[in-house]
Amino acid sequence: MAKFTIFFKDKPIQSTMFESGVVHIGREETNDLIIDSLAIAPAHAAVIVNDSDSIIKQLSADFPLIINGKQLKEATLSNGDTITLGKHRILYNSSETFAPAPASLDPVNEALDKEISNVTLPPEANLQVMSGEHIGRLIPLKKSMTRLGRAGSGIIIITRRKDGYHASMLEVDEQIKINNTPLAEKTVLLENDDVLLIENVSMQFFMG
Repeated sequence: MAKFTIFFKDKPIQSTMFESGVVHIGREETNDLIIDSLAIAPAHAAVIVNDSDSIIKQLSADFPLIINGKQLKEATLSNGDTITLGKHRILYNSSETFAPAPASLDPVNEALDKEISNVTLPPEANLQVMSGEHIGRLIPLKKSMTRLGRAGSGIIIITRRKDGYHASMLEVDEQIKINNTPLAEKTVLLENDDVLLIENVSMQFFMG
């Protein structure tokens, strides 16, 4: 299991955990970790999270990948490592002891291809607005990542992964809640009938 905490100006803005698989980092909304900055490539890096190690690989030659102050194309991550992307930094945490980085890029590319080809996504889900002027409206969650909310009022990200739909904060706001509990810096696996409160609007999650 790996935890990634994104910081901007030394302030944590998002924290997400992944059990295994390929974690994509970049500016586009199709990534698992989205950093909305022009200093970040649309597809900046990918981390292969396995039981034994986590390997990060640079995906764009025009956008540097800096690990613990050193510019690298790939590395095996250790607990407490810092990934610097533009003005953002990502703190990597894991309880595992990792093996040394492989000498070649080929195993990384093979693992990426294998993980991508083996991913099976859950059924499509929706949010139904339960209050406010748009009551009854359905918000489909078809993309791999859906962003809700506004800057300054809290932004929530719902990520569609093979084990279900995960909700986490891109911009922390204590007013954003799931089942009346503040989401804060947690990542929550959504279940049918969970109720999200965003900008004082209630939305109910359901699959199928």
